[in-house]
Amino acid sequence: MRVPDLDLDLLRGFVTVAERGGFTAAGVALGLTQSAISLKVKRLEEILGRRVLDRGGRGVSLTREGETLLAYARRILALNDEAVRRMVAPPVAGRLRLGIADHFIPRNLAPVLARFAQTYPEVRLEVEVGRSHDLRAAMADGALDLVLGKRRDGETEGRPVFTETIVWVAAPGWAPPEDRPLPVAMLPQGCMFRDRALAALARAGIAFEVLYTSASLLGVAAAAQAGFAATVLGRTGLPQGLAELPGLPACGTAEMCLFGDAEGRSALVEPLVGFIRESLEAPPG
Repeated sequence: MRVPDLDLDLLRGFVTVAERGGFTAAGVALGLTQSAISLKVKRLEEILGRRVLDRGGRGVSLTREGETLLAYARRILALNDEAVRRMVAPPVAGRLRLGIADHFIPRNLAPVLARFAQTYPEVRLEVEVGRSHDLRAAMADGALDLVLGKRRDGETEGRPVFTETIVWVAAPGWAPPEDRPLPVAMLPQGCMFRDRALAALARAGIAFEVLYTSASLLGVAAAAQAGFAATVLGRTGLPQGLAELPGLPACGTAEMCLFGDAEGRSALVEPLVGFIRESLEAPPG
């Protein structure tokens, strides 16, 4: 029996439906009609001889076979897109000094930089990781070209790249003590995450103690991983050994933006931004 080839166009339609939650939203994302997207998925199901989507009255959902296919489809499309960038896109070369806020690590940063370096070997990418306001100060002094960091409340400068949800985290199974204030680990004063978290606790009338302060986000995360305290982190960069902690007041979201002359360095920046967004859309694994 000959194994059929999977059409990338059909796979892309299926993945977009799964990620956007419906045919209409997928059509808008791909610039196609709802019926065109539906036909792509139907054709894919015919090739596979399996239903990959349940089309109920409340929208669409993945079947068990669809969940399996989605993981493969994402990998296939990512490899295709990377090959196209490498072989078809105009050569990209140059030097880019990039500051990245440590809220974007550890899960996302290393894989993104590795893919970028493999796809664009002629680009000399110099990366500095730190706190957003320190990196932006370095950029103002001419030490960095661009910064991927947080945009503070009310600020309009910067080009939005993604929105980060701020969540309370602690070691799995950790529970706040009942007989004393909530122990928390935080970055130093002036950090937006710290300001948001402590203000939310105060509004909720929850007593707290800042028992651990570190200038390093990994240091703060380590204190929480050890069961010493709770802390707040961005959901996209949640490291192993930490889990979201329910029952504490919401801290909202933060916009992660590119600061600097992104348009002037678009040939270097756009591929990197694309890799970042793809890493956020992919499941951890």
